[in-house]
Amino acid sequence: MIEIAELLPPWPTPLWHLVRQCGVRYAVGTLPYPAAFSWMQNHGTGSGGAAAPANEDRPWGYQALLHMKTRFADNGLELAVIESSPPMDQIRLGQDGREAQIAEVCAMIEAMGALGIRVWCYNWMAGINWSRTSMTTPARGGALVSSYDNALMAGAPIAACGPVSEELLWETLAFFLARVLPVAERAGVTLAMHPDDPPRSPLRGIGRIMRSVENFQRLLDMAPSPANALTLCQGNFALMTDDLPGTIRRFGTQGKIGFVHFRDVRGTPESFAETFHDDGPTDMLACLRAYQEIGYQGLLRPDHVPTLEGETNANPGYETLGRLFAIGYIRGLHEAVYGKQTAFTSSE
Repeated sequence: MIEIAELLPPWPTPLWHLVRQCGVRYAVGTLPYPAAFSWMQNHGTGSGGAAAPANEDRPWGYQALLHMKTRFADNGLELAVIESSPPMDQIRLGQDGREAQIAEVCAMIEAMGALGIRVWCYNWMAGINWSRTSMTTPARGGALVSSYDNALMAGAPIAACGPVSEELLWETLAFFLARVLPVAERAGVTLAMHPDDPPRSPLRGIGRIMRSVENFQRLLDMAPSPANALTLCQGNFALMTDDLPGTIRRFGTQGKIGFVHFRDVRGTPESFAETFHDDGPTDMLACLRAYQEIGYQGLLRPDHVPTLEGETNANPGYETLGRLFAIGYIRGLHEAVYGKQTAFTSSE
């Protein structure tokens, strides 16, 4: 059965308690980078910076992950997914220093496996992560969402690391998977590749390869491994296909869905806007039924929620009220598909 999780900061905030009160039991964590602020201030943490020292002060080291896991557990939440990474751009770009970065990734995966954190959500977006042209697009009732219009990017300068070809990214991805998948298999950790966002190429001179259903199939075929899987980010995949439930079944029957981002958008890869979870063009109930049909046993989390009245929009896509609305909506869909689950109403 699919379970609902939420992306939460590494240290307790009111959001931890709010999502638990809404019935969420699973946490998706980001690496606790502030724990290493003193080291980062002295050494830098950019993609071209030196690797962190080989000790447990690293945000991805065993001790840091252990403390984050127990913080969540002490607050009634199970840390099940890591959705950030050590610096990786030298790996993606095939630059000097990638061996040191791969070693840090492997150390994180080994620590995750030892702690029972079974999914790592990562991406292959070199130089530029997810990108939007507006964070203040009006949505229902004046709520604010993010949007992307490629016409507004026509005059944007090439990114600092560019230009970068798609061919290079496929080569560096193959190199990375050959080195890391055996480590992940031994650790019992699934690598769940997130799509490029937006799913179009190039972006400011940087090729983007995780942008189509066919390219995701290529990813799976190029490195057959139980640890090689994908994050089915519905907002991105909805821009790649007109049949999202069918795409869920395609990858789900292969056993290759490692994690789910449950969200929706309206538009095309060239121009789109986020939506409320209940206000987009996708049949979200049909998607949840597809996960049930293929027997998916992992987690989903709501993603990129609107900013509602009274919120500052200081953290676009991740303010609080939209998350609580999304959790309630998804729980309703969940009950429609799976029936009422006593775990969601536990007083623990």
